[in-house]
Amino acid sequence: MKNIAIIGSGSWGVALAVHLAGLGNNIKIWSFMEEERDIINNEKRCKFLPGLILPENIYCSTSFEEVIKDSDFIIHVTPSKFTRSTFKQYKQYVGDRPIIICSKGFEKETLKTLDEVILDEMPESKVGVLSGPSHAEEVSTAIPTALVIASKNQDILTMIQNTFMSENMRIYTSNDVKGVELGGALKNIIAFCAGVAAGINLGDNSFAALITRGLKEISRLGIELGGEEDTFYGLSGLGDLIVTCLSQHSRNRKAGYLIGQGKSLEETKKEVGMVIESIDNIDVAYQLGKIHNIEMPIVETVYKVLYENLDPKEAVKKLMTRDKKVE
Repeated sequence: MKNIAIIGSGSWGVALAVHLAGLGNNIKIWSFMEEERDIINNEKRCKFLPGLILPENIYCSTSFEEVIKDSDFIIHVTPSKFTRSTFKQYKQYVGDRPIIICSKGFEKETLKTLDEVILDEMPESKVGVLSGPSHAEEVSTAIPTALVIASKNQDILTMIQNTFMSENMRIYTSNDVKGVELGGALKNIIAFCAGVAAGINLGDNSFAALITRGLKEISRLGIELGGEEDTFYGLSGLGDLIVTCLSQHSRNRKAGYLIGQGKSLEETKKEVGMVIESIDNIDVAYQLGKIHNIEMPIVETVYKVLYENLDPKEAVKKLMTRDKKVE
C-alpha cells in the first residue's frame, strides 16, 4: 500500500486515483477549485466522469502541503500550460519524492517538454513519465489498458510498475524519457487532424494515410529531439496515436472535428469545455520543425488551418498534390 499525491483533479487525475485506490492505496488529490474538491469529498463524484462513484480512500484538498506530506510519490496531471506555475507552488514540499508526469504536451513559451520544465525548476528531481493509449473514461471503469513508464531511475520504474500493475492495467518500462514524452505530446496533433478529416467527411482510406504518414512525421521530429525510433512504434507513440485518432472520447479529435465543421477556434474551445493540448502542440511542433529543419507537411498544413485560416478542404488538396516522393 502506498500514499500517493495526485496534482490535478481533471478526468485523467481522477481516473488514475480510482485505479490506484482500487488496489488499496491511499490517494490525496490536489484541486485548484474548491467546487471540485467538495464534489469529490462530499458527493464522491467527478464532474468530468459522470456516473462514476469514487472509492472512500480518495480525498481531495486545495492545499499542496496537505496532499503531498506523507506521500511516497507525486503524480503530476495538470494541463501542460500550467505545469511550471503549478510546480513552482508545490516544489517546496517535494523533497526526494519521485514526480511522475502524466500530462502530455509542451511548454509553449519555451518549446520544452514537461520533464525539462520540472528539471528547470528543481534540477535534483527524480522524474518519470507515464504515457500510452489510455482514455480516462475507460481506465476509471477498469477496461484493460497498457501503459509505459519511462525514467532514468530504475527505482522509479520498479515502483510504478509494481504499484500500478493489475489484471486491468499492464505497465511496461522504458529508459527513453524523451521518446515517451514526445510520443504522447506529438500524437495530439495528428488526432486533431483526424478530427478535421472526420469533420469534412473523409473516409477510412484518408484516416489510414493520415495515421501512417502522421506517425512518420512525429517520429522524424521526435528522433531529432532525442527520442529513440522504436519508442514511436510502441505504446506512447503508435498506441496512443491510434486511440486518440479513432475514439469519440478524444477531446483533441473533437476539437479538430469542430474546426472541420466550420467552427471558429473560440467556439471550439467553448464547446469542448476542457483544455485542448493539441492547439498549443501544433504551434510548438511547427516551430520545432522549422528550427531543426524537419520536413513536416501535415503539421505545417494544420498550422495554417488553425492560425492562417486555410480552408480544411483546401488543406487536403495541398497535401495530396505535393511533389512526388519515395515512401
